[in-house]
Amino acid sequence: MQFHGVDVSRQFKRMRELAPEAYRAWLAFDKQAFEAGALGTKTKELIALGIAHVTQCPWCIDAHVKRAEKAGASEQELAEVIFVAMAMASGAAWSHGGLMLQCQDQAHAPSAG
Repeated sequence: MQFHGVDVSRQFKRMRELAPEAYRAWLAFDKQAFEAGALGTKTKELIALGIAHVTQCPWCIDAHVKRAEKAGASEQELAEVIFVAMAMASGAAWSHGGLMLQCQDQAHAPSAG
């Protein structure tokens, strides 16, 4: 399988060969994180899909949209995820804007000295 020009099967096999313990541990962790618990599988997949949009990971978007649909997510739920991700990303820029202004205030404050 090719994804974004990467031979996924070959490269992931190499990753597994180069760091087998870490690779197995990550797979086990990933499996555990997505098992139904207090949050159901569909909810976890929708969260992952929103995060994938914010982190701009096309592989994660591809994987989690498929897994979300398999878990029963509707087209409307998938569409709402996009807007929640947009709101979170813009909210981060908005809040960091306040931090930037505070840094500017501090940079221009007279020295106490």
